Amino acid sequence: MTPGSLARLAALSLRRDRRGAAFSAFGVGIGVGALVFFVALGLGVGRVVREDVFPADASLIDVIPPTISLGSILGGGKLDQAAVDRLAALPEVAAVYRRMQVRVPAVSRYQGDFFGAPLRMGVELLAVGVDPGLVRRDVQMGDFSDPGPDRPIPAVMASRLLEIYNKTFAPARRLPQLSSSMVVGFAFPVEFNRSYVAQTAPGPSVAAQAQVVGVSDRGLLAGITIPLETARRLNRAAGADADTYTGVALQAKDPSLVPRLIDTVKRMGLQIDDQERRLAESTGAAVALTTSALALLSILICALAAVNIAHALFASVRARSREIGIMRAVGASRADVQRLVLAEAAAVGALGGLLGTAGAFALALGVDALATSYLPPFPFKPESFFHFPWALLGGGVLLGLAAALAGALLPSRHAAGMDPARALAG
Repeated sequence: MTPGSLARLAALSLRRDRRGAAFSAFGVGIGVGALVFFVALGLGVGRVVREDVFPADASLIDVIPPTISLGSILGGGKLDQAAVDRLAALPEVAAVYRRMQVRVPAVSRYQGDFFGAPLRMGVELLAVGVDPGLVRRDVQMGDFSDPGPDRPIPAVMASRLLEIYNKTFAPARRLPQLSSSMVVGFAFPVEFNRSYVAQTAPGPSVAAQAQVVGVSDRGLLAGITIPLETARRLNRAAGADADTYTGVALQAKDPSLVPRLIDTVKRMGLQIDDQERRLAESTGAAVALTTSALALLSILICALAAVNIAHALFASVRARSREIGIMRAVGASRADVQRLVLAEAAAVGALGGLLGTAGAFALALGVDALATSYLPPFPFKPESFFHFPWALLGGGVLLGLAAALAGALLPSRHAAGMDPARALAG
C-alpha cells in the first residue's frame, strides 16, 4: 500500500467518526497544552531569577577571608596584597579584581529637586571600593579612578537597586521612574564617618559629593561602588585598615575551570562568597520542583488520553472487522492494516499536540495581558512570565503524536492479527 493510499484511507476512516476523533484529539490536546504551559512558565520564571534577581557571571567567583582563620597553619586566611598576588598567579585565573569596604559608616542627606520632584531624605549608606576593571564596561562617564579629596567621587549604582526603586520606592513616594541613562551624572552628598544608628570612628566626618557614572549588575546592592583607591584614601583618613581587602573577584579563564579554582582557593585558607549563587540555586530548584510536579500531572493526562485512544481504536477495529477482512481478502497485508490504524492515531495525536501547544501559547499571552493590566508593579516584574523555545513547541506536537501512537499500538496489532475468513463470516 502506497503512502498516498494509506493517507486517503486514514482520512476516510476519521471522517466517518469525526466525533470520536475530536474527543481523542481534545484529550491529547489538554495533556500537551498543560505540559507546554507549565514548562514554559517554569522556564520563564527561572530565566527572571537567573538574569534579573540573581544575575551571576559563570566565570566569576568572589573570594573572602575566612570567618575563622588559622593563619599560617593552612597557608593563608588574610586578604592582603601578597594573597592577591598568589591568587593572580593561579593558572586558572584570567583577572583579579580587589574589593575594599569603606570601614566607616556613611550617610546621605538629600534635600532639593529630584528629577522634577521635591525630595527630602536621609539614608545610611554602604560603600565598597573596587578595581576599575570590574565595572569598566558599565561606566558611562569618566574613567572610574580616584578624583582626589576635593572632587565628586565616581559611583556605580546597582541595576537591581534601580529596579527596586522604580517598583516600590518611587510609587510610594510619588517620585519619577528612572532609567539607567537618566541617573548617570546625578550627584548627591555623602558624609563618611557619620551615622544615624552606628558608632563612628574617632575623628571628624568627611563631607563629599558622589556622582553616578554608571549602572551595573556588579554594583553593591545596598550602597554605592566607588574606585578602590578612593576607598583606601577614606580608610586612611579615618585611621581604619587600608591594606587588607574585603574580597577579591577572580575571573576564571573558562567557566569549566571554576570548580578546580574554588578547590584551590579553599586550600589556601580562604572562603568563597557564594551566598547569592546559593540563593539563585535554591530559588531555581524550587521553581524546577514545582514545574516538574505540574509537568508530571500533565504527562498523566497524556497517558489517560493514550488509554482513551486505545479504547476508541479497539471499538473502531471491532466495528470495522468486515472492512478489514475485505482489505485482507483483496491483498492488503498485516503490515498494511497495522499502518492504517497507526496512521489514524498519528493524525489524531498530531492534531491534538498542535492544538494543545497553540492553546498553551494563547493562554500564556492571556495571562501576560492580565498580569500587565491587573498586577501592580513589583521589582523584577517581567514583560512575560513565559518562555517558549522552539524545542518546547516542537516537543509538544511530538508528545501528542507519541501519546496517540502508544495508545494505538495494541489495537493496531489486534487489527493486523484478525483472520480474514472469520472477519468476513461475521
